Amino acid sequence: MNEHDDDARTWSSDGWTAQVRKNEDDEGWAVTMTRDGDAEPVLTSPWTMGRDKKNPKPLNPGDFKTLLKGANDVLTRHMAHARAQRHRSVTVVDDAGAPVRVDLDIAADEDDPHAMLTAWTDDGEQLAQRRVAPNFRLSSASASKWVSGGYGDA
Repeated sequence: MNEHDDDARTWSSDGWTAQVRKNEDDEGWAVTMTRDGDAEPVLTSPWTMGRDKKNPKPLNPGDFKTLLKGANDVLTRHMAHARAQRHRSVTVVDDAGAPVRVDLDIAADEDDPHAMLTAWTDDGEQLAQRRVAPNFRLSSASASKWVSGGYGDA
């Protein structure tokens, strides 16, 4: 359900609110997209002036849909970046000459900071997994040491 105010500067739907505001940085207008429950907007963008060149163009359902897609795209990119920051991977060779991929995944858990070190075969079979400190430095050398040591202490 779309809900909007009388001058069509605020629209709320699907857990999001779009709001057209005076741009604090210049004389124009900006639109923000804020997810329900969030303190800060996910997306802020310049907004078009209306025909009178003083007031903003009113929001409409098509505008809201476009802004919603843009805000979701921003969230998707942000989550992908956060995942990439918490994941590292190297491939080393075990004592038998077989490749072993070693992944380090840092948990996004402020109450219990840790990371998981996991070894995988080429076929995707998990060989071992061990909990390590969140600041563990994964490198070819540290992965090789862990693999050649029989997946004991890393």
